[in-house]
Amino acid sequence: MNRYLRLMLFVVCVIQIVFALGYVFQAPFAIQLWPLPYSNPTTYLFIGSIYAAAAASTLWCLWSRENGTLAGVALDYVTILVPLAIYIYQISSGRPAQVTFAIVAGVGALFGLTLLVWSIRIPIRDPRPMPRLVRWSFGVFVIALVIAGGQMVLKMPNVLPWDVNTVGQVIYGWMFIGAAAYFAYGVLRPSWHNAAGQLAGFLAYDVVLIIPFLLLLPTIDADKLPNLIIYLTVLLYSGLLAIYYLFINGETRMINRSA
Repeated sequence: MNRYLRLMLFVVCVIQIVFALGYVFQAPFAIQLWPLPYSNPTTYLFIGSIYAAAAASTLWCLWSRENGTLAGVALDYVTILVPLAIYIYQISSGRPAQVTFAIVAGVGALFGLTLLVWSIRIPIRDPRPMPRLVRWSFGVFVIALVIAGGQMVLKMPNVLPWDVNTVGQVIYGWMFIGAAAYFAYGVLRPSWHNAAGQLAGFLAYDVVLIIPFLLLLPTIDADKLPNLIIYLTVLLYSGLLAIYYLFINGETRMINRSA
């Protein structure tokens, strides 16, 4: 990889981490830059988790020096940012914050498409296959994310276990569908390194959300409780899956990079 591209991707990761921390801790700079009204602390946590997941996935690709794995990350960017740019522009009514958001999303989508075209033809050097449990789990994640994300994009109510307005629900739905595309790419090209980035991203997502969502259990409305339990089950399972294969399993753990 060209060192300038590597540096640019690293800078992107740093920016994503800054925004992840900003939304998790509700820093004024992050809150002021979020263009949607009627957001709440849980919404900001969710947005922070998405930034953290994006940074973790890209950093894994940079650390492993498997340039071909960036194709999955790039596909995620394109799948999320293209529809978001169009949707936010459609509802902006000329409001500067939302028009700017749409432009930034469009630029990000163009960057993702360029990265995808460049990286998708690069072969993975590490011959280790994707573990069977991971591949099957990814298949289940794809189905669940497409169903939940599709319902949200179609504006069906009460999909998420917290209060969110219609515009936010559509945006988060496209984020779910983008994640589904990332996992589907791993299923279709099942090398270990096409799983590790997804697992690293999912683990970062879980770390941000698991404790706040556990704390919601005593206070959640009865009609949202089943969705919260399902959400927590996915968080716990994906977190344990990522911890085992990234840090414990002898054939895939990070310290075996030389393998």
